[in-house]
Amino acid sequence: MHDQAAPARAAHRVVVLALDGVYPFELSIPVRIFGTAAGADDRPLYEVVTCGLAAGPVRTSADFTVTVEHGAEAVATADTLVLPPFGCGYDSPREWLPAPLAAALATLRPGARIVSICTASYALAAAGLLDGRRATTHWNEAAYFQATFPRVRVDADVLFVEDGDVLTAAGVASGVDLCMHLVRRDHGGEVANRVARRCVVAPWRDGGQAQFIERPVPAEAGSATGATRDWALGRLDRPLSLADLAAHARMSVRTFSRRFRQEVGMTPGQWLARQRVEHARRLLESTDLPVDVVAERAGFGTAASMRQHVVAALGVPPSAYRHTFRGGAAALP
Repeated sequence: MHDQAAPARAAHRVVVLALDGVYPFELSIPVRIFGTAAGADDRPLYEVVTCGLAAGPVRTSADFTVTVEHGAEAVATADTLVLPPFGCGYDSPREWLPAPLAAALATLRPGARIVSICTASYALAAAGLLDGRRATTHWNEAAYFQATFPRVRVDADVLFVEDGDVLTAAGVASGVDLCMHLVRRDHGGEVANRVARRCVVAPWRDGGQAQFIERPVPAEAGSATGATRDWALGRLDRPLSLADLAAHARMSVRTFSRRFRQEVGMTPGQWLARQRVEHARRLLESTDLPVDVVAERAGFGTAASMRQHVVAALGVPPSAYRHTFRGGAAALP
């Protein structure tokens, strides 16, 4: 009589560490995104395990608790460890790195990825895991975070940051974006798009996209750049210089540039390039237009110029992006 073979383990184990005061929404993101990812044969591509510092009930930031079956010993088995926020930040009396958490982090295997969502970045910074690295956190915490951890290179204007095997997300829904980014990086756009469709989330939002930060509206009448942005979006197929944008807004180039960055979180040139990539991406997804026509309509002028921008933003050339997104449809040259 032969022993029954043990079931094969999924290729990649994601361990989600729930700490006292964990935020329920962020806690649920990894299992929803990674747990949905499957291969062409419907085989799960990730094994998702939720643990606490000890097995048993974990109090959340809401009016309920969750019960986890695994304790901190699961951390040592992680290929990717995800740390959701747990009330850790400048306005919280909680200790940023409790001794049991430090001990658990010390058991991570070499090469394991570690991901923080929102203010869980405080715990990683307190553990020294962000020293010398670029990282992000919730925009409302960024200034204090930078002052508290000066060895971290804080970027408050992005949704998420990947710096080697340590990744940080800005907060709440950006945790979805970061998990989707990892699925796309691990298994390609076709798998990520299937996950996005099943979870009804955006298949791709660039990590460099600005956080949606509430900024004061300038008091001076006519000083906002919103009308000029709308005007530019209707003319992406035409050359648009900084001087053109400033003239439309009836400002000097210097004033327009300063106010644009205050309101949008990036320079006019960066914003315009990003809008052109987004327009090109939509055309590649929804039409069969040749790539050179897409380039013209998106304002890049030539297919070579568009290819350079699309590769920088999406990581693949336009024809490959179209083929991946459309699930194997023939890509046009």
